[in-house]
Amino acid sequence: MSDDDRGERRLLGAVVLAVLISQVLLYPGVPDLVVALGAPAGIDAGMWFLVAEFGAFVSFAVVWGAASDALGRRVPLIAAGALGGAASYVALAAVPELGLGFRAALAVRVVGGALTIGAFSLAITALMDLDGGNGRNMGAAGVAIGLGAAVGSVVGGALADANAFYPVYVGAAVLAGSGLLATAVDDRAAGRTNAREGAGEAVGFRDVLDRARTTRGLLVPLAFGFVDRLTAGFFALVGVYYFQDPATFGLSAAGAGATLALFFVPFALLQAPFGSLSDRIGRFLPVVVGSIAYGVATIGVGVAPAYPVAAGLMVLVGVCGALMAPATMALLTDLIDPEARGAAMGLFNVFGSLGFLTGFLVGGGATDAFGYAPAFLAVGGLELAIALALFPAVRAVAPGSGFLGLRGAAERSTTE
Repeated sequence: MSDDDRGERRLLGAVVLAVLISQVLLYPGVPDLVVALGAPAGIDAGMWFLVAEFGAFVSFAVVWGAASDALGRRVPLIAAGALGGAASYVALAAVPELGLGFRAALAVRVVGGALTIGAFSLAITALMDLDGGNGRNMGAAGVAIGLGAAVGSVVGGALADANAFYPVYVGAAVLAGSGLLATAVDDRAAGRTNAREGAGEAVGFRDVLDRARTTRGLLVPLAFGFVDRLTAGFFALVGVYYFQDPATFGLSAAGAGATLALFFVPFALLQAPFGSLSDRIGRFLPVVVGSIAYGVATIGVGVAPAYPVAAGLMVLVGVCGALMAPATMALLTDLIDPEARGAAMGLFNVFGSLGFLTGFLVGGGATDAFGYAPAFLAVGGLELAIALALFPAVRAVAPGSGFLGLRGAAERSTTE
């Protein structure tokens, strides 16, 4: 691995970090923010506030990715998505000042989500373009995602306690900074495009989608990405209300943000070593065993009898998430044609965003109907069900690779 790869990995990791910070800053203060934007108090308004953004993620992730593959450029699109997302945050803060209602705020969230997903998804795709091992590169993405979520949840909670709109203002500044930082990245996709053009090859938008769609075994990482993000979406919505509810633990917004950080900090710090571990031992154990443990720990949080128990289980959820997340993204990279990486990562983020949406909707609906404990049981049980159902499929993706599942693919990824 060259020094250039290390430098690019750090730059792209910083871009992903900043995008995640800007996004998660808003989560701990959602209960108060939606009221300030004109919605009635309660989990229903908070659910739709989050759903609006992630609905746009679903609609536009593949579009951004396939466009970057067809154009052979990622960096300009990353910068455009980040700067446009920052402008949407400014517009969101202006909604009450202009006398507009909560529906206008939701419309702004849709536009912002459509732009921000471009910066997020393509920054991770640019990490896929680097040499040095797919597990290591996706571990860097995971570290950035986890640290961004941890910093965003803690800082966002403190800012929200001071003013409901402070997280929005800071998020706009951080997202704009990520767009400017992206311009310093060396666009590796451009080099491959120039080589293809010199050989007389052309890959269009439809070609990219076809290559991604026909990749054998691609549904496996997509399914795990869906359910893993479902639980994350569940914690982002229901977890915030759960820890702040006077009937459970009665924490402040800052306290709830700090509790979410108990998950995000180990989730962030362990992804790089666990990603490298998956390069050595294969993807099977991290993906399947990590998912099973993750589901069990999630259920435990919802039935914890006291806050210290719940807090300790949040740490365990973070450790299990760090084990499976980089291996899942590395598996995607192992399987996909390099010329369709943007589309594949876009598709992965579509499934992930659908997971977030499902987490919001199922979590919010189940909590309203049955309470917190059954909602945690349903979401954690779904994680277990997916892991057990896809146990044979993970091994089948790389025939002959033995119990460790994808060892052969992982070893090949380190020599690309």
